[in-house]
Amino acid sequence: MRIPLYHLDAFTSSVFGGNPAAVCPLERWLDDATLLAIAAENALPATAFFVRDGAEFRLRWFAPTTELALCGHATLATGYVMLNIFEPARDRVTFTTLSGPLEVARDGNRLALDLPALPARTERDPAIVAAAIGIRPVELWEGDRAMAVLQDAVQVRELRANVERIAALPFASLIVTAPGFEGDSDFVSRYFAPKYGIAEDAVTGSAHCVLTPYWAGVLDRPKLFARQLSARGGELWVEDRGDRVRVSGECIAVAEGTFTL
Repeated sequence: MRIPLYHLDAFTSSVFGGNPAAVCPLERWLDDATLLAIAAENALPATAFFVRDGAEFRLRWFAPTTELALCGHATLATGYVMLNIFEPARDRVTFTTLSGPLEVARDGNRLALDLPALPARTERDPAIVAAAIGIRPVELWEGDRAMAVLQDAVQVRELRANVERIAALPFASLIVTAPGFEGDSDFVSRYFAPKYGIAEDAVTGSAHCVLTPYWAGVLDRPKLFARQLSARGGELWVEDRGDRVRVSGECIAVAEGTFTL
């Protein structure tokens, strides 16, 4: 069996920036063990698989060690493949996923994701994560994932995380965030998910489902510009829409090939 494979960098305008993802269109679903093995072989933060189902498309995402319930950057990459390679006459596409229907639409030179808002509503003791990230946060919130808020962007950029201690925390994953650099961005973040086989994710669309409602409330503005301060770096334009979040970014095609089983 030969499966087309597209390698893209998401949430960046520069090759080798942003978050890499593989996109594999399938004629039919393969068993879960095979999908996970392909994702592990790709060794990227996420591999997206999609299948046409009548007029719809069904989409699933796999990290190297597990299936994901939501993945923003691989959805952006899949939208790029659909709208620029498979069906360039379209201006939007909707995927059926474990997180419900997710739309990718053209947004000028960018692509825009329509994602569910995942506000963190439970405040926790910041001391819980202090040893894991080497600094005591100003605030710690828990929801779909934990979010530690620091005082300034420099602290986020220079953070030296202890991945083993993060993996031992009672949270699925950890976002670290702060107000952005003055005159540059509204807020910044980094994202750690060792329980999913990802020590630090490069750019995380789904984390902005948590970040956007928080910072929109703090800054009292629905539309914001964010940077993720990983080594590769990423840029995201976000909008708080109540129970939904719009996350826009650019995508770069890096490689195209065939996966042979």
